[in-house]
Amino acid sequence: MKKGLPERDLAEPAQYSEEFRRKIVPLICAIVFFSVLNGTMFNVAVPDIAADFALSPAGVSWVMTGYIVVFALASAIYGKLADLYPVRRLITVGLLLFNIGAFLGFFVPWYPLLIAARILQASGGGAIPAMGMIVATRYFPPELRGRVLGALASTVAFAAGVGPVVGGLLAAVHWRLLFLPSLLTLLAIPLFRRLLPFEERRPGRLDMVGALLVGGSVGFLLLFVAHRLLWGLPVAVLLFAVLARHLRRSSAPFIPLELFSNLPYRHALLTAWLGVSTVFGMFFLVPLLLRHEYGLDTLHIGLVIFPGPMSAAILGNVGGRLADRRGSTVIVRAGLGLLIGGHLALALLSGAGVVAVSLGLIVCYVGFAFIQSSLAKTVAATLAHKETGVGMGVYNLTFFTAGAFGAALAAFLIEFFPGLFALSRVSDAYQGVFLFAAMGAGAALILFRAAFPKEP
Repeated sequence: MKKGLPERDLAEPAQYSEEFRRKIVPLICAIVFFSVLNGTMFNVAVPDIAADFALSPAGVSWVMTGYIVVFALASAIYGKLADLYPVRRLITVGLLLFNIGAFLGFFVPWYPLLIAARILQASGGGAIPAMGMIVATRYFPPELRGRVLGALASTVAFAAGVGPVVGGLLAAVHWRLLFLPSLLTLLAIPLFRRLLPFEERRPGRLDMVGALLVGGSVGFLLLFVAHRLLWGLPVAVLLFAVLARHLRRSSAPFIPLELFSNLPYRHALLTAWLGVSTVFGMFFLVPLLLRHEYGLDTLHIGLVIFPGPMSAAILGNVGGRLADRRGSTVIVRAGLGLLIGGHLALALLSGAGVVAVSLGLIVCYVGFAFIQSSLAKTVAATLAHKETGVGMGVYNLTFFTAGAFGAALAAFLIEFFPGLFALSRVSDAYQGVFLFAAMGAGAALILFRAAFPKEP
């Protein structure tokens, strides 16, 4: 007899037992922790990687942007596949690929191969947020989803907090050691296979042509933004046009176009794009600011960043519980307001010392944790149950693609601003980019308030 939960009607999430929910949330949080740790550790090591391979900020940004592009596309693919295949199978495949990439990344000697290892790792790592969202929205009723998403947001924040410190300690020996902690997620595979329900494969197919067109169009757009390759923009526009034509004609498109006829869903995606891109740009810029302006080494960069994500780790669960009690849209608006304040603080005070930078980061990270714990619940509430897999997959795609775009745009702007405005101080360029980020977060808040004037 097979172990684990029997197959159930996934349209009735309330029938899953309390014991199942009590076990599955910590397990999902554990792999999310190592997934985020993998990203934040490399974030603080960007200056060391750039020095080892003699790369410019735009060149080394592909350690993050290349990873995030594939990670974003993979999260959408896994979300789509969750409508067809058992969750336990998808998370097994994802964790195996994630760890194979980590193992290879530890050994490869050349930068292109390093990027290839990161891409392989990202192709598996994309399963982690996708399955986290599926677990929260498929196996939990609406009145409990905020708590689950809040727990995930707190985990993300905690990992983001310890990541810079752990990354600094490991990178002080050698940045290649940053690949090793990911291997611990192998231990989660047998636990997931025992706990998650057995499900039959459902009819349908994956539109790989559509998936590749999405990845290609986003990738060429990032080439244009990050590397100023002018030909990247027309290629991206062409691929977007081909994608739109393909999605209209396909009988089973990668992204069903009728999703975007849902106005609240569409506006929530635009809010995520605008808000999240500013956060990932900040993630990329702050370590470079602390290195270039204040001459800090990797460990001390991590210590300056540490209070921000740790504050978010404490308050992320609070945001999730408030989303269940007060409504998710209220918490999204509060998060965006905090994000605006944090970016403005960094813009005005980043040249005033590392304490000022750390305080600005606290506000930004808490705002981001509130957005994480509540925006996904807002998005899920706009979707019919049959649209949950693909709808949340597109949300993940938007979320992480916005992150890649934000990091690439920040790398471009930090090189563009000094020449455009004849800036004499390093901090002036960073302040200009942070001010630009505050404007982006402000636009996200205006859009969200127009789309969700009050809690439904």
